[in-house]
Amino acid sequence: MSDEEIVERVVNGEQHLYDQLMRKYNSRMYRIGMSIVNDDKEAEDIMQTAYINAYRQLRSFQGRSSFATWLTRILIYEALLHKKRKLKLQKVLMERPNIDFHNDTPLKGLMNKELKGLIEGAVAKLPEKYRMVFVMREIQEMSTTETMEALNIGESNVKIRLSRAKEMLRTELLSYWQPQQLFEFNLVRCDVVVSFVMQAIAGRAV
Repeated sequence: MSDEEIVERVVNGEQHLYDQLMRKYNSRMYRIGMSIVNDDKEAEDIMQTAYINAYRQLRSFQGRSSFATWLTRILIYEALLHKKRKLKLQKVLMERPNIDFHNDTPLKGLMNKELKGLIEGAVAKLPEKYRMVFVMREIQEMSTTETMEALNIGESNVKIRLSRAKEMLRTELLSYWQPQQLFEFNLVRCDVVVSFVMQAIAGRAV
C-alpha cells in the first residue's frame, strides 16, 4: 500500500496500520532529528512527539506534498521547538550561580558511544543549516525537491548548503564515508519508539 492508502485506512479506524508508517520512516526521522538537536535520547523523544502529533493531525493531511515530507516537517518543527526550549532553560540555569549546571551529561557519553567515530563526529560539528541539508540529501538520500519542501528553502540554497557541507567535511570524510551506516536506528530501538507511540494513541479517535 502507498502511504496515502495507509493514512486513509488509519483515519477510517485501522489504527494498527500506523505502525507501518513509523517503521518505514524511523531511520529518516531519527537522522533528521539528530541533525538538529545532536543528542541521541532527545532525538528519540522528539520522534515520539512528532509521531503522536502527526497521528492527531492525520485528517488534515491533504496530499499537497508527500506524506513523507508532511511528516518530516512535523519532526523539524518539534525539533526546533525542543531546541529553543532547551536553550531557554540553559540560559535560566546559567543565570543562577547556586545551580551546578554541566554540559557533559550521561546522555552525551551514551551518544558518543553510539556514533561511528570520526565520520559522525565531523557531521555533528557542522553548523545546523549545513548539517540538516547534508543529512537529508546524502545520508537519508532525500531528493532536492523534498529537501526544499521540508526546509522551505529554494533549490539554489539546498545545493549551496550541500556543497558547503561537503567542502567542510571533505578532508576527514573522503576515506571513511559510508553514509548508510551513519546514525543507525536499529530494530530494537525502532520497536521501542513504535510501542510507545502506539500505546500513546491507543483508544484515541483520529
